[in-house]
Amino acid sequence: MPLPAIDVTVLTADAHLPAAADDDWYNRQIQVEEQLLLDGLRANGLRVARRSWSDPAVDWDGTRSAVLRSTWDYSERFAEFQAWLQRARRVTRLFNDPALLDWNLDKHYLAALAAAGVNVVPTHYVARAAAGTLRAVMSDRDWDEVVFKPVVSGAARATFRVRAADCAALEETFARCVAAEAMMVQPFQHDVLANGELSLVVVGGRCTHAVRKRARPGDFRVQDDHGGTVHPHEPSREEQHFAESAVARCPAAPAYARVDAVRDAAGRLCVMELELVEPELFFRFHPPAARALADHLATVLAGGDAPPD
Repeated sequence: MPLPAIDVTVLTADAHLPAAADDDWYNRQIQVEEQLLLDGLRANGLRVARRSWSDPAVDWDGTRSAVLRSTWDYSERFAEFQAWLQRARRVTRLFNDPALLDWNLDKHYLAALAAAGVNVVPTHYVARAAAGTLRAVMSDRDWDEVVFKPVVSGAARATFRVRAADCAALEETFARCVAAEAMMVQPFQHDVLANGELSLVVVGGRCTHAVRKRARPGDFRVQDDHGGTVHPHEPSREEQHFAESAVARCPAAPAYARVDAVRDAAGRLCVMELELVEPELFFRFHPPAARALADHLATVLAGGDAPPD
């Protein structure tokens, strides 16, 4: 049986490929970050490519492994993405492991982390088409201000901040969202406004670096899709340990992870999200982390090529 032509395919989305990115600063930024990873993989003697996950022309039999990076359209194409994931996992090795991807795609994983002892932002889940009102959710938990969003989402899609006094104005929006998909409700974390959101990157179980994301004035969403900005941050030992401990409580050890955290009302670090599927890893702020991930992937691949079941 012939050997695959490619050792590692770095996965992106159609919108982030070079032909679509010539005049787009955001796409150029993505390419810079992924080039750092590609260079690190090549330095390990690996044959590499960069492809869209949804490209029908790609033969996934022809790559030993694929690492999910900027596949950021998956939540809008979720059924298609899941079907691709099932096909790809049968013929190539995926990073992160498919079982971890399955676990992390739905934000019910936060409940599992909490049960494992990780300090997580309190979360109430609302099943699709469930009866009930947002006011009842807030009143039952004595939450004066909340954020609600889908359990499968990205880039703050369909994310709303609501105060109890304004709840009636968003009941129709909440009902429409619940009718379409499962949702989650969390008490609003005011540390996001004061200090932003801390993103701690973990590669091979070790926290390599961090950034702090801040919302634009008048907003609470830190994503750059909504005008947020990213700033260098030197993580403290406490922050490093928190991120590493949270990742260690995943069902299996991921090759890469990003722990998004804030401080709660008691001043304790708590997980907002733990991203294992396609997190931005901010290599441009710390290029050695890209080489660390490349080295880690090369080490794993040296142990065998068989894709997981």
